[in-house]
This record gives sequence, structure tokens and C-alpha cells, in this order.
Amino acid sequence: MAKDVADKPDPEAAEGEVEDGEGKKKGLPLKLIIIIAVAAVLVLGGGGTAAFLLLGHKAPTADAHKAKPKKDDKKKGDKKDDKNGAQIADGPDGVVFYTPADIVVNMQTADGRPTFLKLKLTLELPDHDTADTLDSNMPRLQDMFQTFLRELRPEDLQGSEGSYALRMEIARRVNLVIAPAKINSVLIEEMLIN
Repeated sequence: MAKDVADKPDPEAAEGEVEDGEGKKKGLPLKLIIIIAVAAVLVLGGGGTAAFLLLGHKAPTADAHKAKPKKDDKKKGDKKDDKNGAQIADGPDGVVFYTPADIVVNMQTADGRPTFLKLKLTLELPDHDTADTLDSNMPRLQDMFQTFLRELRPEDLQGSEGSYALRMEIARRVNLVIAPAKINSVLIEEMLIN
């Protein structure tokens, strides 16, 4: 009867154990356990990373774009940073200064040498409603700036005549984009050609 007990498999033996030819029990090889553990970490880590990247960043809701700041909340001379890098400040006589993010474009040159234009503008506006209109049309304005400024040549911007022509053309194009609203003028704070 003792032999019958030895021939029966032990129900309490671990699942991963295997009997060799001599009746001794062997565990899973250490290499196989390590490979399974590494594969599990990679699958879980990759899935977690994908979930973070795909689900972690939410687009702003439509309500966030509709929220308008109240005029009463803004004090004279205060600046606010906008989501697109624009700054708004109250100026004298009720005008509003709107400074969008710096514009950097690659310009055309006769010799094909890469030349860049960095432009920092401030737009003089009649009221805060025009600033809201500029914010909502910023993708169109950025496209307009890029396409117009890329076609300029460094010699087009030389001297006060070039600067004046640039201001007038930008004002005209901005007013076309935000019509029926209008800006008062364009102020060039910085213009670098490299």
C-alpha cells in the first residue's frame, strides 16, 4: 500500500513543478520566470503609457473659448497672459494694447541663404471686444502672418519706409481677417533680421 501512495500524484504539489524520471520534483527554470516577468512589465508599462498619452490630454471644451473676461475685472495697466501667448493691457484714452506671441519666419533671399525675421508686434485696439475677436481668430492671423512675411525680402524692410509699409500692410490684413471689427494701428516693438 505504501507503493500506491508513491505512484499517485500529490494534489498539494505546486502547479509549476514537474517530476523528472527519478520521482524528484523540479520547479520552473529561473530563466523562464524572469522572461515572463519582463514580458508582463513591458506589456503593462506599454499599455499604461499608451493610455496616459491617448487619454491623459484632453482638448479644451467649447465653453472655455466662450468665456469672456469682464471689463470690470481688468484694471488700468494690468496685463494678462492668454493661452496663445498674447498679452492684453489697457492704455491711455480707453485704448487696449494687444501683444501676440513673437512671430518668427524664414524669409526669401536672392542668394538662397537662410534668413530669419523675428517680429514682436503690439496691436492698438479700440476695446476689449476686439481683443476677444483677435483671440478667436488667432489661427487665421498666424496663417496670414506666416504666408505674408515669408514672401518679404530683407531689402523690403530697410529704412523707415519699409517699416511704415510693413505696419500698414499688417493692419490692412488683420482688419480683413477680423472684419467687421477693426484695429487702430500696428506698433512694431522689435524687428530682427538674421
